[in-house]
Amino acid sequence: MVDITLDAIAHGGEAVGRLDGKACFVQGAMPGERAEIEIVKEKSRWARGRLIRILEASPDRIDPICPAFGTCGGCAWQHASYERQLEWKREVVAGQLRHLGGFSEVEVRPTIAPGEPYGYRNRMDFSVFRGRPALHRQRSDRLVALDGCPLLRPELAERFTELGDLTGTRRVVLRSGVNTGEALILVEGRVPEAAGSWDASVVARRRGDLHTVRGRDSYDEEIAGVRLTVPATAFFQVNTAGAEALVRLVEEAAGVTGDDVFLDGYAGVGLFAATIGRAARRVVTIDSGRAAYRAIGRNLGRVIPGRFVSKLGSFEQTAPKVKDRWDVAVVDPPRSGLGAAGVEAVTRTAPRTIVLISCDPASLARDASLLADAGYALATVQPVDLFPQTYHIETVARFVR
Repeated sequence: MVDITLDAIAHGGEAVGRLDGKACFVQGAMPGERAEIEIVKEKSRWARGRLIRILEASPDRIDPICPAFGTCGGCAWQHASYERQLEWKREVVAGQLRHLGGFSEVEVRPTIAPGEPYGYRNRMDFSVFRGRPALHRQRSDRLVALDGCPLLRPELAERFTELGDLTGTRRVVLRSGVNTGEALILVEGRVPEAAGSWDASVVARRRGDLHTVRGRDSYDEEIAGVRLTVPATAFFQVNTAGAEALVRLVEEAAGVTGDDVFLDGYAGVGLFAATIGRAARRVVTIDSGRAAYRAIGRNLGRVIPGRFVSKLGSFEQTAPKVKDRWDVAVVDPPRSGLGAAGVEAVTRTAPRTIVLISCDPASLARDASLLADAGYALATVQPVDLFPQTYHIETVARFVR
């Protein structure tokens, strides 16, 4: 057993201290605490410890509300006050920009909390273990069955209790339109007998194909006064209040005018194109998902008919083929970020402003460095907490040519 004092939070959610000159990461501990740990993994430059007990607790330590916390891997920070979680997220973004990107002078704004710290998820993906909804255990491929999840929106928490016996089902996805009251449940494997009484549309995936069991294969959500159709398998922000906050922040950062061509890269179902794009002369969207591509046509056709073009394909390969020259670009890439190919694609027409929405501080730092090399200055950095109780961070970063 080892006695350690923790002094920082690491990208990935663990507290970190120093042992014999090397960084030691401890899940479940907090900066400012002294803890007893057992070393479970050790490399030449770092180690990982298993928390045995807290010797001196932080004043920000609180009791978790979920009985599965510490076993289930869905949450990492229920033991910390929400105010401290927000501070950690700003610190992590600033640290990654400084260490990986070389941005030591850029101010990272305080993290915005757009909604409640619990009951915020409009989508939750569950595996099935012994006939019950389950998530993965911490740092494990093993599953832990759950009786509920405090992150679920109240309307989804109610539907969770109505799922019944899921034996033979491999996966179940709960989705809801918070501002429309609509809901959809996607199942893989056997369709449960209780599905006939679920208060939601039900879609089954079999051998890669989708079959509508009940209702329709999509649901509607409304953001910033715009109604959006979201197919069962399409990406949409899991935090509705967070999506509304993103629209406000991106609109402010983008500064779209009536003379602009506006690019929405990695567009999903067109969240930014259908809201912020209303101010533009013309809108270009690119997404690689077929379901999202079909939804974009419907969603944009409602608000900007005749003023948009949508392209199906990977952003990196498709953007160079687009004839339009965009003046403002918004890109919301996956966790891996833009990368060199994505940066080359988005800067191809020399837009005056690029707004990058990142869900990973490390890839944000790498992309910011690449954009700097391409002639773009990092102007503002705004973390937004779309994922309370977890270490995941959404960041809106504005770059100007």
